Amino acid sequence: MYKYYFYQTPRGDVPVKDFIISLQEDVQGKILKWISLLQEHGPALKRPYADKLRDKIYELRLSFGRLEIRILYFFWNNNIIFINGFLKKTQKIVQLKLDATKM
Repeated sequence: MYKYYFYQTPRGDVPVKDFIISLQEDVQGKILKWISLLQEHGPALKRPYADKLRDKIYELRLSFGRLEIRILYFFWNNNIIFINGFLKKTQKIVQLKLDATKM
């Protein structure tokens, strides 16, 4: 079983947590179910729940009505580090350049 953590910026902001809290309670519940699946299956969790974007960055993929929700994360040892969340509005996700060593 993987543990998960939300990335916290040097200023103390927690982008993923703020994003999740901004959503309706029923959407939050679905996100928690997907996170539980990810904790159980780790990198073996595939579409439609999760997908690898590039390098070591993954996305949790949720659909809720017309909402397409993405939560970005990476694995570090037996931990899942959630780094950001957003509503997907286009077919492409902008190329990411993250330096995981600074987190």
